[in-house]
Amino acid sequence: MTASTDLAPPPTTRSAPANAVVPLRRPGRWISAALVLVMLAAAIRSVVTNEAFQWGVVAEYFTADVVLRGLGMTLWLTVLTLVLGFALGTALAVLRLSGNPVLVGVSWGYVWIFRSVPMLVQLLFWFNIGALYPTLSFGIPFGPDFLSLSSTNLIGPTAAVIIGLTLHEAAYAAEIVRGGVISVEQGQVEAALALGMGRARILRRIVLPQAMRSIIPAAGNALIGTLKGTSIVSVLAVQDLLFSVQLIYNRNYLIIPLLLVATVWYVVVTSVLSAAQYYVERHYARGAARALPPTPWQRLKGRLR
Repeated sequence: MTASTDLAPPPTTRSAPANAVVPLRRPGRWISAALVLVMLAAAIRSVVTNEAFQWGVVAEYFTADVVLRGLGMTLWLTVLTLVLGFALGTALAVLRLSGNPVLVGVSWGYVWIFRSVPMLVQLLFWFNIGALYPTLSFGIPFGPDFLSLSSTNLIGPTAAVIIGLTLHEAAYAAEIVRGGVISVEQGQVEAALALGMGRARILRRIVLPQAMRSIIPAAGNALIGTLKGTSIVSVLAVQDLLFSVQLIYNRNYLIIPLLLVATVWYVVVTSVLSAAQYYVERHYARGAARALPPTPWQRLKGRLR
């Protein structure tokens, strides 16, 4: 028995397949990227080399004690306002989602009023609350009073700022929480009830994990908006970050570099909060996709390979 001579010899070299996929060339993308990078470099060079910015003065006052105290007040107001605002906003969202028409109406009216009035007007109202109600009394409605306090001495500038910012934040937080809860399909709740799960367990295991994916991005925006919105308290002479730099440049008239000090601090804090928001969103993305989205460091390593 002999080997068949019809068999072709094995190929000695590897040849490219006839239907190989060739990446589409995109010269416009590279050209536009180059133009944007050139303009960005020109803008950065202009800011860095312009002596009018006085970067030396910025560096001198960047960690000044009065600036750091103002930064601390800004961060304290931001955290306190956000915590109290979301606590009150969650309660308002529960009222809005309840079947009680009175509670639904009260919650809707609160959100309507506090979203309609500008924050500065609200702060001025609370700062002058003593002119409307000189005395605050606690007791039985339409009955005797147990305790009476002078609102003039009770509500100072800082208390007026906390009350105004919290009530304003609660109106937006209520809509954020309500939007996250109603984004969960009602069929999932009905299926869980059919399986015999309790209301509390359904809220903890089904509704909240899915609602948080809608709540976190909006809450992150609210946090950053509150951080920057606290600068409005300078009109009430509360010594936040902006008011601190105003105190300094009212003495030395170095307005631009000191405004840059406040600007850089706002950018730094906002960047840290944005990074934290990304990782919180990534945590709650589990279950929504087959794999978690890559971190910026993982994305950079993938591009460099």
